[in-house]
Amino acid sequence: MLFGLDGVEIGLIIVFLCLFGGILSGFPVAFAIGGAGIISFGIIAALDSAGLLLHQAIDTGSAMYADLVAQGVRPESISTFRYPDLPRYSEPVFPRGWEVALDRNISFVVNRMNERVLAGQSIETLLAVAMFVLMGITLERSRIANDLLTTMARVFGPLPGGLAVSVVVVGAFLAASTGIVGATVVTMGLLSLPTMLRAGYSPQLATGVIAASGTLGQIIPPSIVIVLLGTLAGDLYSAAQEERATLAGCTDALTFLGEPAVVSVGTLFQAALLPGILLAGLYGLYAFGYALVNPSKAPAVELGDGGSEPVTRGEAMTWFLGVPALLIVGMLALGQVGVIGSQDVTVDTYSDAGETASLRTNVGQQCRASMIDLHGQAAWDRAVAEQQAINEAGGVEQARALSEEERDALRDAKIANSPVIGTGVAVGFLLLALALSVARGVSPTAEPLPLIVGAAGVALALLFDALFISPLASAGVTFLILLVPLALTLWGVRYATGILSQNELLRVVFPPLVLIVAVLGSILGGITNPTPAAALGAGGAIMLAAYRKLADENRSGKLIIWTTFAVVIMILVGINFDLRVGLADVALESWIAYVVAQAAYLFAIFGLFYALWVLFAGGVLTPVVRETAKVTSMVFTILIGSQLLNLVVISFGGEHYIQTFLQSFDNEFKVFLIVMLVLFVLGFVLDFLEIIYIVIPIVGPVIYGGTFDPKWVTIMIAVNLQTSFLTPPFGFALFYLRGVAPKEVTTGHIYQGVLPFVLIQVVGIAILWFFPAIVTIVPDLIPN
Repeated sequence: MLFGLDGVEIGLIIVFLCLFGGILSGFPVAFAIGGAGIISFGIIAALDSAGLLLHQAIDTGSAMYADLVAQGVRPESISTFRYPDLPRYSEPVFPRGWEVALDRNISFVVNRMNERVLAGQSIETLLAVAMFVLMGITLERSRIANDLLTTMARVFGPLPGGLAVSVVVVGAFLAASTGIVGATVVTMGLLSLPTMLRAGYSPQLATGVIAASGTLGQIIPPSIVIVLLGTLAGDLYSAAQEERATLAGCTDALTFLGEPAVVSVGTLFQAALLPGILLAGLYGLYAFGYALVNPSKAPAVELGDGGSEPVTRGEAMTWFLGVPALLIVGMLALGQVGVIGSQDVTVDTYSDAGETASLRTNVGQQCRASMIDLHGQAAWDRAVAEQQAINEAGGVEQARALSEEERDALRDAKIANSPVIGTGVAVGFLLLALALSVARGVSPTAEPLPLIVGAAGVALALLFDALFISPLASAGVTFLILLVPLALTLWGVRYATGILSQNELLRVVFPPLVLIVAVLGSILGGITNPTPAAALGAGGAIMLAAYRKLADENRSGKLIIWTTFAVVIMILVGINFDLRVGLADVALESWIAYVVAQAAYLFAIFGLFYALWVLFAGGVLTPVVRETAKVTSMVFTILIGSQLLNLVVISFGGEHYIQTFLQSFDNEFKVFLIVMLVLFVLGFVLDFLEIIYIVIPIVGPVIYGGTFDPKWVTIMIAVNLQTSFLTPPFGFALFYLRGVAPKEVTTGHIYQGVLPFVLIQVVGIAILWFFPAIVTIVPDLIPN
């Protein structure tokens, strides 16, 4: 053996050195990865042909190996790591020759490019990467960060460490709306760093909080890291659990687990929400605590009130907290007592199928023992009892067509039990009432009559719904009955909008907040998957940027606002009316709704093209599209290059060697801890993309093949990868900040500043390790 090392070990060292050398060469990383795969394969093939690389394989024909198998040890679990005394024999790392390995690699890389880049199941989800990148770059070009930083500095500046806290808040806000680390760090470095330094802030604290807050876009959804990691994790988890079920003696993972072995990007977005907020909170607490301990290095700064109308504490408590809380609690209370709720009286044409047992019990003896070991004896006994009851009842009840009499009886029962106020009407007018309340709090001295009229409209709408709208009323009839209350309410809301627009905080925060709610709400609420939501976000970002561009040029942005209303009208009409005009019998209101929706759609398309023209004429669209193409191309080129490098590692047995090493540990917590430590160390020298596409496919079958919740595993990896942006010497956020920092800020200041935040990342990972419910609680509460 060369240098006393196994041939596979030498092959892994060669691959790592080639990869590291390619990255340090300055050659574009996307091509350096593929080049490292080709060069390392050539070196390994040459050494193998010279007889210098020999792998010590277990002699499966030996008596000791046969004894282990006879004792019930699975052949898959027998390795040199677990049983180092087993007889071995030497063989080349390419047993059938490097020519065969090369041929297989070429075939596999073509197939993988087709599966994962061109036409695979995950390509639709990967399209969200391009949309989210376009959304982030467009918002960054719209200078949203400028206004946010100025406004938040006014809000938090008077507090100790307030400027640092404001940077954290803006970083979290930009993470939820853009998710582009480089743009966020550069923007905050240009705008906030000089201000913090002039205010007497420590260079270490200022640079550290800017770099760390900029990386929040890697964990707070919508996160490109989670999209890329999620598409990979879904495949790895499904394949690993199928293999686990087979080894347990079961036919498939659904039988063994009692649920599908599936994890989606949307579910991961839900899981990442609280960990992202947790990290932002830890950053803010550190900044505030640092200011309390070192007040001279993080002083309070008064930057002015921004011209808002003075509001007393009592007025603020009443209109910003008291009235909204009363409205929300009142609606929830009415929902609990059945006054507010769904008025849907639709009856299916078929009956519901009967429920099956919680676990499949018609399995073999080995599978049964494995399922009892996994789920517990109590769960197995309960499933057996459920299946026995089903069998005694004649089997699982099948769905059947309902008769007219049965459907009428079910409909009558729904009508009799339906609430008096519909959920849609209640929620819609609640939001309008909240706008009226906030407007009153923003300007207590303003003329109250329009706000009172608006509030009266809200009360009338709820009263009209309770008295005149039955569950059988069509959407058109409902609209006509609510037309007068709606007009009164909208008149008051129009007046309230004028008041709210005068408040700097609301004027700056509200537009991107609406975009965040639209994108994340549709994903987290399970309404749609990330790709359509990303398209919605990209369109919204284009219109927001166009509105800002028109405002900067002192031109009217009313067309953009009306386009937004057209989108809202289109959605509301589509939800409440039956637009299937191709049916044999179509009601007049459906035709009217179809025409309105079609007109709103055409106007929205026209408005979107107008927004694109505004950005193009203003010189904004061209660099946005160019930058989006560059980033997206880099991601997909790295994906292709990493597939080639992975296949090289697989060809000489490197992947199997690493997986066998990890599987030699009986404690899966220890295995996952080793993986997390390796990822943390690799984060010092590798970017998150290289780690996702090179390392995760190798260790994924092991860490996703155990009992851990895949959501928890993926989010832990994502938080760990976020740290790679901060760890010297190759943390990308450090390079971005170094490029825009003033001359008096040295690289040493930046390195010293990020070290506490790296430790905070480690603390955050430890909190998620010991309290995994932080990750899983949101997906458990929100149905998918």
